[in-house]
Amino acid sequence: MPPYRGIVAVDAKDFTGYPAIQHEEISRSIQQVLDRSLADADLAEVWHDRRFPNSTGDGYVFGFPPEFMPFVIHPWLGTLQRHLTEFNLNSVGVVRLRLRVSLNIGPLPDEGGEFDGNGTARNDTHRLLDSRPVKALLTEQSPNITHVAAILSDRCYQDAVASGYTGRHMDHFVEVPATVEGKPFAQRAWLYVPEPSGNLRDPRVLGGDTQAPHDEPAASGAPERAPAPDGLSSRFQADGGIINTGTHHGAQQITNHHGGAR
Repeated sequence: MPPYRGIVAVDAKDFTGYPAIQHEEISRSIQQVLDRSLADADLAEVWHDRRFPNSTGDGYVFGFPPEFMPFVIHPWLGTLQRHLTEFNLNSVGVVRLRLRVSLNIGPLPDEGGEFDGNGTARNDTHRLLDSRPVKALLTEQSPNITHVAAILSDRCYQDAVASGYTGRHMDHFVEVPATVEGKPFAQRAWLYVPEPSGNLRDPRVLGGDTQAPHDEPAASGAPERAPAPDGLSSRFQADGGIINTGTHHGAQQITNHHGGAR
């Protein structure tokens, strides 16, 4: 079996709405923002040692060692949001970048060959990037505030988030049914927005046709069961959880949401 790799793919919203003469500049800017934001998140080696990189014109995709995935989720996605905010403030409206981000983990060939990085995990990463929930989410958020909308595969979420290895609580993520128009693709996935500016449970994001119900407050100390979108099994949202707030270079601090650090 090929080695497991983390995969990140990004795609610029409304890329085709810009004149063709600006496409090269946008493609270059995407890579520059990825490079600088990863360095700022203390993840420069993820970019410098990236595996099977490929520019898609309106986006970019590459692989990396899966042990970095918790730190790619947090703090990098938040750092990417900050860099895009700065980029858009300084662009004076000429080119504005808002990115969808897809994260996945899976076995992929990686031996330095021409066709490395091809496989089901790579295909699913692109399908998630093109799925309805993350597209709808970025559209519904304010273009002046929210510049990053991320979607995680269920494997990525279970391994990095639910297991407590990343510095984000599970309640930062919203479970969605990921489907792609015109494609035989349907998977459980998880949305994450570093800086939201709208309702993350909008029915257009969750795949429903009616107004999303308000969650009823759970009894003290009891988990809250969130509604399951489109027939998917529900998940539990607890008030507390284990949070890893360390960095990949330093010591790990494991925090119990109820009981403090240990």
